[in-house]
Amino acid sequence: MIGTTTTLLRSATAILALLSNVRAAPTFDISKRAVAFDYNGVKVRGVNLGGWLVLEPWITPSIFEEWSSSRTVVDEYTYTKTLGKGEALSRLQNHWNTWITQSDFNAIAQAGMNHVRIPVGYWAVAPIDGDPYVQGQLDFLDKAINWARGAGLKVMLDLHGAPGSQNGFDNSGQYGSINWQQGDTVSQTLTAIQNLANRYKGDTDVVTAIELLNEPLGPRLNMGGVQDFYSKGSQIVKSASANFVVALHDAFQTDWSSFGEGVDNVMVDTHQYQIFSPDEVGRSPSQHVSHACGLGPKLASTNKWIVVGEWTGAQTDCAKWLNGLGKGARYDGTFPDSRWTGDCQGKYTGSAANLSSDDKKNIRSYLEAQLDAYEQRTGWFFWTWKTESAPEWDMQDLLAAGLFPQPLNSRQYPGQCG
Repeated sequence: MIGTTTTLLRSATAILALLSNVRAAPTFDISKRAVAFDYNGVKVRGVNLGGWLVLEPWITPSIFEEWSSSRTVVDEYTYTKTLGKGEALSRLQNHWNTWITQSDFNAIAQAGMNHVRIPVGYWAVAPIDGDPYVQGQLDFLDKAINWARGAGLKVMLDLHGAPGSQNGFDNSGQYGSINWQQGDTVSQTLTAIQNLANRYKGDTDVVTAIELLNEPLGPRLNMGGVQDFYSKGSQIVKSASANFVVALHDAFQTDWSSFGEGVDNVMVDTHQYQIFSPDEVGRSPSQHVSHACGLGPKLASTNKWIVVGEWTGAQTDCAKWLNGLGKGARYDGTFPDSRWTGDCQGKYTGSAANLSSDDKKNIRSYLEAQLDAYEQRTGWFFWTWKTESAPEWDMQDLLAAGLFPQPLNSRQYPGQCG
């Protein structure tokens, strides 16, 4: 999930510009490659398994609570460095064992989903000497693929963190500076991709896509280098198996229409949040809906498969530590350089069932509008399946409260997008 340093990048203009100049969408002939999902004829309806194999403090604040005052541990890097490998591994093994299980995959399928997107850090597949991170995630990723197979779900593997951090967000593993593209970090990332692709090249009946890197922060990176990395990474994935789809995050750039020429089965991933700037959280509920609906035609006209790989029911940034451990929210004016828009009561922590009636109505309407918009092209992955206490973000909780549509095409607010 995107971090706080991208406040300006989440403006409506930047997001709509991403898809404003692309050509009409062609029909892809996937018969050339035995991709195990019909991305032309069937919409991707998926959910992210956030906070499992890559920690995020706002998803599981209990894991980080002992440092809530000192704020010396803010991400997985500082978590493992502070605890040491033995204690960190013991705690993380317990987390990996319990946060996501076979029952979650079954529930996801029963709710009408056909995909899961699973974030994993480079340190799980290509550890680097001197890093504090611990390993063991791949045993659980192996289990996840078997669980998905049993539940009838497809998997997108998402390299969520790169050496040096590709964006400086805590969800990259290391909060702070962006040092990806320095030294050997790009080649080390390609090694991680190669290891991931080789490990699962025999599982393409389930693992249909590999995303080369989550949210590289394009405006802070050398974009020529990003494109070169994407080209090399695509070749690596395709060399492992022609049956993989290669997914490319848009890197917050404006036009990927010409990328991937000569590479079969390329998919763009764009992330859509309307909460990471004061202007966005200041929108009315109807403005949030209008903005979401406005994206639909832009998605529909893109010249390759495109999924909205992360999105949310949240119209606020109220969730505890969403903007970083110990940080406040723009919505209630407790985040630096923000202004008060509304009260975070019930949204800082809590359950969807206990939200106000207005919040419930607004979330349901917003979810429906986004589903209608994002299915105008390839489909979507909601962020995220579960949290400890963030009701606007928790699909499992939203489903239980009757706010996430069931079935997925059920509408209490039909025709919002025309």
